Amino acid sequence: MKTFKLLPLLLLFIVSSCDTVKVYSDYDKSVDFTQYKTFAFMKSGIDKVEISDLDKKRILNAIDRQMQSKGFTKSETPDLLVNIFTKSREEISVNQFNAGYGYGWGWGWNPYMYGGQTTVSSSTEGTLYIDLIDAKKKELIWQGEGTGTLSKDMNEKDAIVNDIVTQILAQYPPAKPETKENKEKKK
Repeated sequence: MKTFKLLPLLLLFIVSSCDTVKVYSDYDKSVDFTQYKTFAFMKSGIDKVEISDLDKKRILNAIDRQMQSKGFTKSETPDLLVNIFTKSREEISVNQFNAGYGYGWGWGWNPYMYGGQTTVSSSTEGTLYIDLIDAKKKELIWQGEGTGTLSKDMNEKDAIVNDIVTQILAQYPPAKPETKENKEKKK
């Protein structure tokens, strides 16, 4: 009986885990990230991104809000240049339920197993990359990547973009790696 009570909870977990955002970041370990206080968008790079202008606007507004919430200010002479690029791919899922004759739960022939049902669904998975570039050196110092399922619903787009950008930039600035000196000071 306990199995049947846990089954809906397990299904809810599986369904909700399908819509999660996967986030990664990489950075130059030799950079002191505390020196950066201002930012601007790298127009030449952003203009090359092949998405709608409305989606670009959503992404840039979300980045702007996140950077300002981290204490950065926009500047004509920035410390950091922010660039983005995107990728997307279509995912097709084919599921077959109750296909053919067979045994059901328990012993014996199960009449409900005859006659299969096949469902086909598709979704678009998008990946957003956010590059932070040292404006003076023109070198990439940090890159964040977020992957999630996209939607065509305008209201959902806003929420999805905000969620992806928030999760990506939550990894900036990167935590300082533990050094031997830091470990000894803690003792």
